[in-house]
Amino acid sequence: MLSLDHNKRYTYADYLTWMDDVRRELYDGFIKLMTPAPSSKHQELSVNLTILLGVFLMHKDCKVYHAPSDVRFPKNGKSQNDKKVYTVLQPDLYIVCDLSKIDDRGCLGAPDMIIEIISAKDSKRDTRDKFEIYQEHGVREYWIVSPNDETVNVFVLDEKGKFQFKGLFAGDDKIPVNIFNGDLKIDLTEVFLH
Repeated sequence: MLSLDHNKRYTYADYLTWMDDVRRELYDGFIKLMTPAPSSKHQELSVNLTILLGVFLMHKDCKVYHAPSDVRFPKNGKSQNDKKVYTVLQPDLYIVCDLSKIDDRGCLGAPDMIIEIISAKDSKRDTRDKFEIYQEHGVREYWIVSPNDETVNVFVLDEKGKFQFKGLFAGDDKIPVNIFNGDLKIDLTEVFLH
């Protein structure tokens, strides 16, 4: 079994050497363990959102990706040096429109949109820790999906680089995807199927 010091700061280069089945993320170089496997409800929501986004994006310049997929957030925005990347997250879903950010290892730099499906155990990570990282690195739109409440909180980055709350959506709401100027609306009855 791999023995790692959780008080030590690591880089993405270190992360690449960890050959085991444990899912981890790096928050400014510090290891955060991920829950072993998402719930079936979580997975259903992830699949439904992936399908809805994927169908819209087919034959367009943007692509949707889903976990597990590493998103590397270099401090200076574009560092190609793995030893200078300290934050590596695995969002549930993300959309990238600048496909030069995509490589065989995932995404280097901020996606245009990220969707996190929260679990009761890790809700603070998505609502606070990841929220701050995504805001700091310029993710244009962030959705936080709550499977238990069947709600979606939507945040959009303003011109000052701060997330603005756009609304809490539930029931039969149709959420406009802001990065596409409302050309795509996600019908929540197609996400939270019963």
